Amino acid sequence: MRIRGQISIKGIVQGVGFRPFVYKTAHDLGMQGTVRNLGSEVVVLAEGNNFNEFMRRLSLGTPLSHIDTVTVTDSDEPVPAGFVILGSAAGTLSGFIPADVATCDECIRDIYTPGGRYEGYWATSCVNCGPRYSIIRSLPYDRERTQMNPFPMCGTCKGEYTDPASRRHHAQTIACAACGPALSLLRPDGTVVPGDPLHTAASLLDGGAVVAIRGLGGFHIACTAEVVERLKNTLGRPEQPLAVMATCDEIERVAIVSEAEEECLTGPAHPIVVLVKKDREALRETSKLHTIGCMLPYTALHHLLFASLSHPMLVMTSANPPGYPMITDTREACERLSGHVDYILTHNRVIQNRCDDSVVRDGRILRLSRGLAPKRQRQALGDACILGTGPELNANISIYQGGYCITSPHVGNVRNPATLAYLKETVDRTADLLGAKFDVIAHDLHPQFLSTRYARELAEETGAVLMPVQHHKAHIAAATTDPCIGIAIDGVGYGEDGTVWGGEIFAGTVPCLTRVGHLEPVMMPGGDLATKYPERMLYGILPEEEIAALLAAREWDATALAVLEKQVKRRFNVTLSSSTGRVLDAAAALLGVCRERTFDGEPAQLLETTAVPGTASLWDREFTQDNERTILSTSALLREAFSRMKHERTADIAASFQRTLATGIAEIAVMAAEEKGYKKVALSGGVAYNRAIESAIRETIVASGHEYVINTRYPQGDGCISYGQCVWAGTALKQSGK
Repeated sequence: MRIRGQISIKGIVQGVGFRPFVYKTAHDLGMQGTVRNLGSEVVVLAEGNNFNEFMRRLSLGTPLSHIDTVTVTDSDEPVPAGFVILGSAAGTLSGFIPADVATCDECIRDIYTPGGRYEGYWATSCVNCGPRYSIIRSLPYDRERTQMNPFPMCGTCKGEYTDPASRRHHAQTIACAACGPALSLLRPDGTVVPGDPLHTAASLLDGGAVVAIRGLGGFHIACTAEVVERLKNTLGRPEQPLAVMATCDEIERVAIVSEAEEECLTGPAHPIVVLVKKDREALRETSKLHTIGCMLPYTALHHLLFASLSHPMLVMTSANPPGYPMITDTREACERLSGHVDYILTHNRVIQNRCDDSVVRDGRILRLSRGLAPKRQRQALGDACILGTGPELNANISIYQGGYCITSPHVGNVRNPATLAYLKETVDRTADLLGAKFDVIAHDLHPQFLSTRYARELAEETGAVLMPVQHHKAHIAAATTDPCIGIAIDGVGYGEDGTVWGGEIFAGTVPCLTRVGHLEPVMMPGGDLATKYPERMLYGILPEEEIAALLAAREWDATALAVLEKQVKRRFNVTLSSSTGRVLDAAAALLGVCRERTFDGEPAQLLETTAVPGTASLWDREFTQDNERTILSTSALLREAFSRMKHERTADIAASFQRTLATGIAEIAVMAAEEKGYKKVALSGGVAYNRAIESAIRETIVASGHEYVINTRYPQGDGCISYGQCVWAGTALKQSGK
């Protein structure tokens, strides 16, 4: 029986209270020894009769840790009497740090305990909760390497920090009102508003003010529902649905909350959860959809703010234009939010790594960010270190090394120079935390993407090998590396034939996927203009007199309509696309649901909302063959929808259109699976967020006797692309023997 040895614990063991956990466990079992951080692992020297039980308990870890391996080796190093937490030292960087964690129930009780040390303190946290990723500068995870370093602990905090009986034992974020970060309430010109910042901010919000609030990973802009129209107009987002932060009771009053959704809302991440409204017409100023994004207060600041508010709900949106990075700096907030907000509630703790709110719907991730990212996924891709630079829209980055892939929080739309700079910053910081030296840089196939250009520049600097990965094949790689039929349905992606893809069916095994089916290639008159104005997309798919007459009846300018007709006829400045998203846009335009897109995905989302009260019937599907590929005619579907507009309810047509489109896509996949002998059919792409479409595809696949695969670890949208790029590149390298 072993009674002595050196134990190495690898995984996510930094910032999760692992050393105090080891200390307490050793004390309980009468063990002697030491524990210290070495890079991103924890190393324990221990001796005692309960060594095996000690090992077993350490293997269970803490609530926030993720243990990869626990190994023990012999050691002749002297073991001290008692048990000691040693200072950290450099070492391996095989693990990572956890995402930021919502304030735990015990800390919430502390801030409401009359006369307690933490009563009313906005930055209260402990070893089990609070900021992690947003404040870390380097590893090992100790206070001096975080943005808590500028706030030396007072004597009382130091006492708790060194007390093994305290849950703040070695909690690097420990602070109180006497020594920790402080709040202030500012006017947009930077002048301080007198009084208690939290109580005053709550009073101003109740009175109709718009207030920017600095949280864990950046600024939100908040207001009550009564003034949301003003907020939307001043931000230039009059139609965009916004999320709300509310009490549990208020969320349950306005939305349907399942047991699984409640668990998600109240879990450690506290993401925004997209819920179905109980009354579709409720909160229309906040969201015209049948759904609304809801989140609970997730920091002590939020809890204290709501305790002072008379309103049980605040509308909250990230303080940044769509696709741009969140504002994190107070001075920048004063400069950029002047004219948009009335006041700024801020604090003096630096946000090292910005992090937007995560978004979840039906248990699936829409946006991978605060609380859920950085995400660490075990994946055996060989020995090379791989960077995935992601797509252009809704981008993030992933880095693979040593059997694990780390995916960053949401970055944004990299077509914006500011967001590209943020992407580069995210690569640099993540690489530093991992000690990563890139061997391969995987990037989108599109040659003009700014992320592609950045990949080329970085490859020149580092000597890394470039590997382009087609957008939709990256989607399938993120879902599975097993032999399968892969369905990728989204807005746009650069195809291998130079056209715009987005309704694709592949067959094979990553990295050898063959395009075996797709939606009908249709015209996008004016390229991106057809995305902004869905009626252009409608005419591109159905360039017929009846559609021209419909547009004329909708008061299209005669000259503009003539130009559109000529453009389509001559195929001038016309892009071909098999995009599912663009077909849904055209259907929304046909039904008069959305004539101009003002935010990403608006036409398809409004079409989904329109379809909710409808009864879906299954229309005939038209298929053609081209070069051994099966093609679903979307022009025939739109023509059928148009023919029904005179005698059917709009809701029924919308519901039937979605069901028929989804069933047709699934039928191509099933035919290919049966022909080629594949058991699995995988689905990915942003259109899969549509509940009705995803359900119809799943039902068709399952009814055919095939196994349905969908990625629940990453977003179905473009938030999975950088991870898929790493998987594709690593698998390709393994197959080539490199």
